[in-house]
Amino acid sequence: MSAGSFAVDAGGWVRGARVLASPNFEARPLGAVPTLLVIHNISLPPGEFGGAAIADLFLNRLDCDAHPYFDQHLRGLRVSSHFVIRRDGALEQFVSCEERAWHAGVSNFFGRERCNDFSIGIELEGADASPFEASQYATLAALVTALVARYPIDALAGHSDIAPGRKTDPGPHFEWVRLQRDTALPDRYFPYLRA
Repeated sequence: MSAGSFAVDAGGWVRGARVLASPNFEARPLGAVPTLLVIHNISLPPGEFGGAAIADLFLNRLDCDAHPYFDQHLRGLRVSSHFVIRRDGALEQFVSCEERAWHAGVSNFFGRERCNDFSIGIELEGADASPFEASQYATLAALVTALVARYPIDALAGHSDIAPGRKTDPGPHFEWVRLQRDTALPDRYFPYLRA
């Protein structure tokens, strides 16, 4: 389903998203609620779009013999994200927003470590070297709007912002100013805003 308006139900699932429930999650720490949205990019194999590899990775069913990259870098890896936005704008949800997905890894947001505890991860199907599609920005803006309406979100950041030197996504082609314009969120939501 492409962008329009989304709503988050009481269980943390977004109506309008295709649900592919990942086993890779756990309860958030007692009292922790999502206050941060983390934007990522992902493509499997790197730089190739389409196919089932991203979903297969998050569902622990990726055939690591199918590609040398999978064998060298992903074998045995257990990761997830709350959402993936495909190149055509289709939204997939793998983990309830009420739960802790495994997307950020070792991370720090202005002195708060373990960002998975208090964040929601959004993966855009893409790569650092490629611009994102208009349909992805449309879906992302609608999703961000729904999440901000449902949770006490007060900031958005890239994976590279919370894991500098370790991660580079969403990459130099991600248009933060466009996202801010499309969501009409004030500057305070974008502590790392760059033109």
